[in-house]
Amino acid sequence: MKRIAYSIVLALVCLYGNTQSIIQGVVYDRDSGDPLIGVNVVLYPVKATTVSGLDGTYQFEIQDTTLPYEIELTYAGYDSEKFKPLIHAVNKTALWMGAQLEEVIVTAVGQRRNKLMGRVAGIQWFDRSTDEVAEPVFPEESYAAIEENGFKRTDQDPVTTFSIDVDRASYANVKRYLKQRQLPPPDAVRIEEMVNYFSYDYPAPVDEHPLTVTSSSTVCPWNKDHRLLRIGLQGKRIETADLPPSNLVFLLDVSGSMDEWNKLPLVKSAMEVLVDQLREEDRVAIVVYAGAAGVVLNATPGSAKRKIKEALQDLEAGGSTAGGAGIKLAYQIAQEHFIADGNNRIILATDGDFNVGIQSAGELQRLIEEQRDKGVYLTCLGFGMGNLKDNNLETLADHGNGNYAYINDAQEAEKIFVREFGGTLFTIAKDVKLQLEFNPHKVQSYRLVGYENRMLENEAFADDKKDAGDLGAGHTVTALYELVPAGVDDIYAGKSEPLKYQQPAKDKFLAEWATLKVRYKKPDALRSQMLEYRIASDESETSSDGSFAAAVALFGMLLRHSDYLQSGDFDLVLSLAQPGLCNDPEGERAEFIQLVKIARKLNQ
Repeated sequence: MKRIAYSIVLALVCLYGNTQSIIQGVVYDRDSGDPLIGVNVVLYPVKATTVSGLDGTYQFEIQDTTLPYEIELTYAGYDSEKFKPLIHAVNKTALWMGAQLEEVIVTAVGQRRNKLMGRVAGIQWFDRSTDEVAEPVFPEESYAAIEENGFKRTDQDPVTTFSIDVDRASYANVKRYLKQRQLPPPDAVRIEEMVNYFSYDYPAPVDEHPLTVTSSSTVCPWNKDHRLLRIGLQGKRIETADLPPSNLVFLLDVSGSMDEWNKLPLVKSAMEVLVDQLREEDRVAIVVYAGAAGVVLNATPGSAKRKIKEALQDLEAGGSTAGGAGIKLAYQIAQEHFIADGNNRIILATDGDFNVGIQSAGELQRLIEEQRDKGVYLTCLGFGMGNLKDNNLETLADHGNGNYAYINDAQEAEKIFVREFGGTLFTIAKDVKLQLEFNPHKVQSYRLVGYENRMLENEAFADDKKDAGDLGAGHTVTALYELVPAGVDDIYAGKSEPLKYQQPAKDKFLAEWATLKVRYKKPDALRSQMLEYRIASDESETSSDGSFAAAVALFGMLLRHSDYLQSGDFDLVLSLAQPGLCNDPEGERAEFIQLVKIARKLNQ
């Protein structure tokens, strides 16, 4: 059941000269992300009054930054609440304002009260020379650089290989930025993770294989002369009662950097959501690390929920970050309680800042890979803002046969640990790789949309020693290729001399766009199995799911300022996404619509 609750996001205070400043804020629905229109906002002690606009925003101009300001929100049918913005001078041209760390409670009359917290919106600055607000900056956050996949000529390079990716972290992080009325850094936008945040209606497996593969194509929405090929994988769904027993070790960062409302307190809440899903046969141990690492709870049955939650609630943050020591200890505990034919997994919850312990990234990677090969997997959960080390967490999860998710509120925790419980924790197919061979007589050139850090050498497809992504129970995976059909003017891939030994066209292949091969291993297997599919040129995309996946990909391209945008814009994203609302039981697609509208306004 969705909660009737509202959260306040406080934005930047900008200083015009030395005397005039602005307090800006946003009021929105926490569950749906919809902005709230017409909320009455009063600023004390000056008693200035305004109402939130069409996008939920409000603004006050202030003359004196030293006053003890307080903001009051009132909305029809809701109790009024007050909270204090924290204002700190930075320099003569900028001020920031952050939300206080106390809880803000806004509830409907007659409904149970829900506790929410204010959220810090980050840093921006006002440039008096241009009268413009600069792009938002979190200088301590780090993201791996992404070089966008380009077009490849099929007559020169007909084969493409990549690993699947079921991570959802990038979309959740982008959502956090946009809800704070900030555009995300381009390298925070991984298009495949945005597309795969959503589930799609692919047919379920009906044979001995744990996954199905489907494909379809349509006119590319942002370039009408091109085609958009969609490939979908559906993992086998398993009821929770039928899942194998779990041996879980919660590895929790309690260092000083986690002493913020949306870090350790949210970690505790998220872990409690997971604990509620556990059974008698499951086991949980808790390892923490700060200046050193230690065990705060030995392996405990999943039925002892109160004991596990009490151990979580006793945790406090402080000290440096001995992340490497914590990981070593967690793996040691996992091996001591290893369950044969079970789910043995470390769940790391942190902002990703490892500054004490294993100093070599290679040493840490080898440790995780060794434990992966012994059957203990690693799931990474990122928390907080301001110093999020996204690149660290993504790398650790990739090498640990796990997944990476970003959690910024209780809604995201529920998605990961309740609605997608099996997919998050239980692997049904590992080292899943896809390889396509395109037909040069049908496809002039192609590019994979996203998956830049998942590309593989073609030789790696048949190499069972080469690690790749893992598919969880019930997970869907979607990949999109933009194709330039034969005979179309190709402005991207350019011209090249024909190869001397190209095979002549064969009539039986003229109706095929490509051949798709998929390799995977069962969770306990060392050798892979291969599936092969023919992609016909007459496979036409007609579903609202396909349109929605294209909308999400285009949205990511816009946020990344892609070099391959032609006619794509935010209005096109909205028109493509709208049909997908017919299949939206959790309201996630409706929330996407609101995020697109926010981004469109920020780009105006």
